[in-house]
Amino acid sequence: MNDLQLYGWNEELFRRKQESAYKDFTHGRVMLTHKTCYEVISETGYYTCELTGNMMYGRDASEYPCTGDWVIFQSIDRDKGIILDVLPRVKTLYRLKNGAVSQQQAIASYIDKAFIVQSLDSRFNVRRIERFMLQLSGEDIQPLLVLTKTDLGFNTGEIEKAIIHLSHKIPVCYTSIESPESIDKLREFIRVGETVVFTGMSGAGKSTLINALCGQEVLRTGSISDSTGKGKHTSTRREMVLLPESGVVIDTPGVKLFGVTNNDTDTLSDILDISDYEGKCRFKDCRHVNEKGCAVIEAVENGEIDSGVYESYLKLRREAWHYAASVQEKRKKEKSLSKLVEEVKGRKLNRQVLS
Repeated sequence: MNDLQLYGWNEELFRRKQESAYKDFTHGRVMLTHKTCYEVISETGYYTCELTGNMMYGRDASEYPCTGDWVIFQSIDRDKGIILDVLPRVKTLYRLKNGAVSQQQAIASYIDKAFIVQSLDSRFNVRRIERFMLQLSGEDIQPLLVLTKTDLGFNTGEIEKAIIHLSHKIPVCYTSIESPESIDKLREFIRVGETVVFTGMSGAGKSTLINALCGQEVLRTGSISDSTGKGKHTSTRREMVLLPESGVVIDTPGVKLFGVTNNDTDTLSDILDISDYEGKCRFKDCRHVNEKGCAVIEAVENGEIDSGVYESYLKLRREAWHYAASVQEKRKKEKSLSKLVEEVKGRKLNRQVLS
């Protein structure tokens, strides 16, 4: 028997299950997603499940189960099942779907904390950290910055200066696979029953960290590249692992581009330490671009706000506005299409009555 409380099952989830039309069937959590099936853990065992036809063709692809989702399923064999329903998601890590302008993709759900993993090598990029923080803030997921590969050597002063506007908001852990005590410190942030997602770029060391936390190799990791001396990316799917005497961790594939879908510009201002200056602008509707009396621009010119942080603020704000406008335009088109369909149905019905 599996204790699902270790995987996050609680009274609130039980209440949500009672609201489902399929409340009398078995519930479980999605541990791993494939293209056409899902690996689910339940109290009675592990099942490879597929979707019912109604779920597959009656829902948008964005509503299909993702890693971390709690589902209700019917077992049809000793280790096979059919997913009947998905409990409403909370605390979900989303990203903008590749090739789309208005569709978000769920990476993992029911997340308590997110470890933003960045390696201390030439690929270190504080702008990526800001992106992840903005996306996480929209779902009330607690972030933690994990800086890996400290054994390779790095400029402490440069790193601390780059993250100074973030480090007083979130915990920062410096880690190395060669330093067991740094891994032990990271383990302190994961409590029993909690779910933590590891996210970051390819080769940052997410899978290696999880293996170290588990004390054994549970996730495949890449070898070291002869040309770069860096770990090769291997994770191609989102996978859940239960840590010994601790919580649940989810490894995610590395991403090169992480498009944001959180259009809360106030949150963005808070994350980048812009909000204190915004209230001092001459005009309430100041866009902080080229307006006279803009306190934000003045702070940039005086060196109070880093120019790189300011440029990141403008870029992320443009992306957020563009996403919001695209979603609104998509809804208008869908509403117009629905209205047209209803009109066509009405004409057919009138013709039938007249005939």
